[in-house]
Amino acid sequence: MRAALMYAAGDVRVEDVPDPGIQQPTDAVVRVVRSCICGSDLWPYGSMPAAEHGVRMGHEFLGVVEDTGPDVSGLARGDLVLAPFVWSDNTCDFCRAGLQTSCRHGGPWGRDGVDGGQGEAVRVPQAQGTLVKLPVAEDSALLPSLLTLSDVFCTGHHAAVTAGVGPRTTVTVVGDGAVGLSAVLAARRQGAERIILMGRHRERTDLGRDFGATDVVPERGEEGVARVRALTGGDGTHAVLECVGTLPALRTALGVIRAGGSVSRVGAPQYDDAPMGFDEFMRNITLTGGVAPARAYIEELLPDVLEGRIDPGRVFDRTMGVDEVPDGYRAMADRESLKVLIAP
Repeated sequence: MRAALMYAAGDVRVEDVPDPGIQQPTDAVVRVVRSCICGSDLWPYGSMPAAEHGVRMGHEFLGVVEDTGPDVSGLARGDLVLAPFVWSDNTCDFCRAGLQTSCRHGGPWGRDGVDGGQGEAVRVPQAQGTLVKLPVAEDSALLPSLLTLSDVFCTGHHAAVTAGVGPRTTVTVVGDGAVGLSAVLAARRQGAERIILMGRHRERTDLGRDFGATDVVPERGEEGVARVRALTGGDGTHAVLECVGTLPALRTALGVIRAGGSVSRVGAPQYDDAPMGFDEFMRNITLTGGVAPARAYIEELLPDVLEGRIDPGRVFDRTMGVDEVPDGYRAMADRESLKVLIAP
């Protein structure tokens, strides 16, 4: 089969790799119907040291079950299923607490002999706990929005939930990438009263307005902080959803948060030390967020997608085949595309 591997910064190749098969009784083999490129994939794309053996890429996919191990129940050949961006048994103590990203028997895609989602098929470990059966056909128009429940929309939802977004809440979203736009949609879904989107790419912020942003602030740094403060009577917002992962983005988030508010960071952090000093202490600022346990949210969010109340799949603005994946990386890195959908 064909699959994408990253060999170094800027070097993604599509190669023939062994077809996946059942290795453990808890495995399933899934033929990929839709996958995508994540914004977090762009970090290694910009900085990965050269490696002799490529790293399998992709952690967001949905597909059709082709085979199951003898210990897998509740799934059958032909089922359309969604895979969260980490695999898990969904039964350990961390999973039962809604933290499948810390599963004692789980792990990431594309590592330690596990396939990546940017390919034609995947061996899924812990299939019964990982996969969620979808009640639609594999040619459904809902597939893009359903795919966002693998990662990007669940990550935006995680930001809103951990920051305590609800009715009468004012929110700032830092970043107009796919996660930031998902966070806008999630904040609206949670009933936020006002949503300020900080972003400067017009086509993205226009989609953000469609998703529920009430204000757009294109300025960055101190100028952006001042603008948000001016929009909120000098106080800042109750919640800030930081969806970039850089230190300047976090500094902006801390600059626009209201006293007593919560900053949720869900952008993969590209720094080691967070500036939570005396000022943040005196303002009673909470820093929360982290990696989203998508598996914990899928059942809650799925009906809203199936019934058309939300359409998070609009973050996909380009569709490519597997052999075009390297071009997809280039398009996203050059900001020619917001998020690339892969249709094997």
